[in-house]
Amino acid sequence: MLEIACFTSSSAIRAFNSGADRLELCANYAAGGLTPSIDTFLEIRKHAKDIPINVMIRPRAGDFRYCAAEFEKMRHEIALFSTLASGFVFGILDAHGHVDVARNAELVDVAGSLPCTFHRAIDEVVDLEKGAEMVIACGFKSVLTSGGEKSAEEGAERLRQLQEKYGRDISLIAGGGVRSGNVQELKSQTGVQWVHSAAITSDDEEADGEEVKRIREVLKNIENTASKHNDAAKDHEMADAG
Repeated sequence: MLEIACFTSSSAIRAFNSGADRLELCANYAAGGLTPSIDTFLEIRKHAKDIPINVMIRPRAGDFRYCAAEFEKMRHEIALFSTLASGFVFGILDAHGHVDVARNAELVDVAGSLPCTFHRAIDEVVDLEKGAEMVIACGFKSVLTSGGEKSAEEGAERLRQLQEKYGRDISLIAGGGVRSGNVQELKSQTGVQWVHSAAITSDDEEADGEEVKRIREVLKNIENTASKHNDAAKDHEMADAG
């Protein structure tokens, strides 16, 4: 399954038309992704009616330790998007580099029935496994991570360990430098269901539709191969039973 991070309405529409399974809508690529505008969301919905769109909730660039006013802004933004978004993406750390359980759980509660993803702030925590456990305790449905490294490729072994240990409790999304050239090996190494990419191949913040298609094609081939293996295993079991 392929999630594309989009920073403009044109990128989101291109990703939708190129086969993305889900969009993560943000603003300001240079800042690492901030809360987008309602107008951008509505423009995308005009052209991409059927795709899930998760909205980034991040009030500013920089670290993930927010003051009271910033936290209230995050609460307000979730409420603002609550009738539009398919889910939310956010993450708050405390002053000691741990997941801020109380604040994150409060925002998950504000989101209500909409699923929440803890973003790559998880890769900055002191203890990644303990961080994953705290994210699960907050009520998040998924976590976007590179396994604590700069890229998912570098963190593949840690991603595999997290998937094996916590995959039944939370959806692991591999993100950070995911491209068509490494996604097959990444999927094979980690066993995660979802991968996340901005699919940006130029100096701007626009997703490359052809790159989205290439990633989608690799994932489709992996799915087809797995399906054939499963069918062959079932046929073998039936033959043995007969």
